[in-house]
Amino acid sequence: MEPLIDPGLAPVPATQAKRVSTRGKSPTAIAFARLRQDRLAVVCACVFLFFVLIAIFAPLLAKLEGQDIATLHQDLTDEYGFPTIGPNAEHWLGIEPRLGRDLFARFVYGARPSLLVAGSVTIISTIIGVSAGLITGFAGGWIDRVLSWVIDFVLSLPYLLFAIAVPAVLLTVFVGSADGAGTNEVATVRFYSLIFVLSFFGWAPLARLIRGEVLSLREREFVQAAKVLGVPTRKVLFKELLPNLVAPIVISVSLALPTVIVLEAGLTYLGVGLTEPTPSWGVTISQAQSYYREDPLYLWIPVAAITFLVLSLSLLGDSVRDAFDPRTRR
Repeated sequence: MEPLIDPGLAPVPATQAKRVSTRGKSPTAIAFARLRQDRLAVVCACVFLFFVLIAIFAPLLAKLEGQDIATLHQDLTDEYGFPTIGPNAEHWLGIEPRLGRDLFARFVYGARPSLLVAGSVTIISTIIGVSAGLITGFAGGWIDRVLSWVIDFVLSLPYLLFAIAVPAVLLTVFVGSADGAGTNEVATVRFYSLIFVLSFFGWAPLARLIRGEVLSLREREFVQAAKVLGVPTRKVLFKELLPNLVAPIVISVSLALPTVIVLEAGLTYLGVGLTEPTPSWGVTISQAQSYYREDPLYLWIPVAAITFLVLSLSLLGDSVRDAFDPRTRR
């Protein structure tokens, strides 16, 4: 007796079976997919993008208000220099004491130096740190010993003393004398000297991190196979090793941005960073410390901006680290 076969359970011909996509994803693609699913990371990225847009469209925003960063409104201050008006339709955040410059215009323009310094320092220190770490970890021998000594030497230098001394030296070299130089020349030299100092001290920790990663990767089979096949060293470094270092590099960049922003504001507040006429948040905080009781907006607006920007970047950096670290899968 032949068994009964349900027609609905009949085997499907191989030609009619659906093809299932088996395309794999790289660890970087998986990490970015996890990052997009993190709501906190998305919110923090939007906050950072908001400040970037403020910096980009600062001239348009100031023009929309109808003010600029240089016009003095001393007729709106009293005999002691305190503003006689508050935030209104003409001055959205009011005016600063003594000089009477518009606070909203200086606020939106103040986002530019912080983001420019942070972005420039992060890019420069990342390029130097990754290159030095790759060469040091892969070459070995006397090259490793010399570059490792340089890294340790940079890490041992007194950071604050260099931040104080370098601007004075650069002013003497490029301007001649700080007393005879104009305010614009001093501000320009201070701007580039700040980038130089922060980049000089920023590449060494990343170089040490990349060196350690390369020391563990250079003994792997794919690197040894590339050596046996006679692949040039340059291709081994940038085609084989560098793609495997994306995670620590991205994590380092995400954590370096808020650190540099805080350092720039702190050094400016101490008087060894940016100076007038640069419309920096740190400059505003330094000048507002004498008026924080009479005019709280003058102080708390740049403080709040730096706080929200640094907090969002710090939380975004933590989310990036969790996304790229396989041990923190949730």
